[in-house]
Amino acid sequence: MALQTSAQAPAPVRQIATAISGWVERLGAVWVEGQVAQVSRRPGVGTVFLTLRDSVADISVPVTCSRVLYDGLNPPLVEGASVVIHAKPSYYANRGTLSLYAREIRMVGLGELLARLEQRRQLLAAEGLFALELKRRLPFLPGKVGLITAPNSAAERDVLDNARRRWPAVEFVVVHAAMQGTRSAAEVMEALDRLDRDAEVDVIVIARGGGAVEDLLPFSDEGLIRAVAKARTPVVSAIGHEPDSPLLDLVADVRASTPTDAAKLVVPDVHQELSGLGLARDRMRRSVSGLVHQEQSRLDALRSRPSLADPRSLLDDRGDELAALRDRCRRTVRHALDRAADDIGHQRARARALSPLATLQRGYAVVQDADGHVLTSVDGVAARAAVSVRVADGRIHATVDSVAPDPVTAQEESR
Repeated sequence: MALQTSAQAPAPVRQIATAISGWVERLGAVWVEGQVAQVSRRPGVGTVFLTLRDSVADISVPVTCSRVLYDGLNPPLVEGASVVIHAKPSYYANRGTLSLYAREIRMVGLGELLARLEQRRQLLAAEGLFALELKRRLPFLPGKVGLITAPNSAAERDVLDNARRRWPAVEFVVVHAAMQGTRSAAEVMEALDRLDRDAEVDVIVIARGGGAVEDLLPFSDEGLIRAVAKARTPVVSAIGHEPDSPLLDLVADVRASTPTDAAKLVVPDVHQELSGLGLARDRMRRSVSGLVHQEQSRLDALRSRPSLADPRSLLDDRGDELAALRDRCRRTVRHALDRAADDIGHQRARARALSPLATLQRGYAVVQDADGHVLTSVDGVAARAAVSVRVADGRIHATVDSVAPDPVTAQEESR
């Protein structure tokens, strides 16, 4: 029953809140369809808070559910998923807020599709297919670029035109494949295998324009993801536009936001590289010029030293020293020779003084008999005996006429 209130008899807030809560409780459980706009899981709280938004109108309503229900969903619930919720409306009187308490949550339509893709992403990530250490660097200037795209597509024109505009000499090996439909994943895998076996292809680009989530499903195919992971050639994913994120972007070595961006990633800009070469050449010239100037300054400093400015000065000084040493040597040798000559003269004079020849030169003589014995006495010398007299300059052969003893000597001997 409606509350009976008036300006004179108003109802308190608590009564109105209690009445609203009672009215909401009478609604019972309802099935609600919407899109999950936000998920909030608070640590230590057994309740998960969601925001369910209408798919057409700008209207949303808060939803709560138990953590057990949320964790038990397979595939896991993600933001943006479309769901159907069986919930009981409840009014929280203390805060004056209305919410839905979910008893069952089901994925539907695109939401179920996104949930399955999320589950696939988690499984492949757990295998390590998206690991950063597996990513390979693109070559600076590839010899040939492999391109997988739809025939006569805008993506093909974007990649070819922008790449050739940046580097006119770039060569492409284009392999066409269906970029949409049930045969798309298989044809892309065949094209990838063909380009991967081509030794001249240094990088492979898989390009396609934007589209709906359903149109991009082939690029989240598990077989294609594994084929890209096994490829030996670096792969660039250029699928859709910036917001699009198929699983191919995660396994590829490089992700390009658009096909045009892929062309910028696989080849350098020739004008930019020429400018860089010019700057590098200028830096090298300045560096070499600076080095030459530095070495020239060092040479000038060395040449300015007295020893190098006039090397003959050192030779002159050394020549004077050599001349002085030579004179000293000569004086020393001369003095030594003079002393040696004096010594020899003294020794010669001494030897001459002691020599019998010197005695002979003073008038003495040596008398020898016929047998060569020196006669020192008249005893034993007979008359008519042949004798030899040795004088200073020769010998005199004589015959003894007579012998006369010396009386003085005889007297001294008798004493």
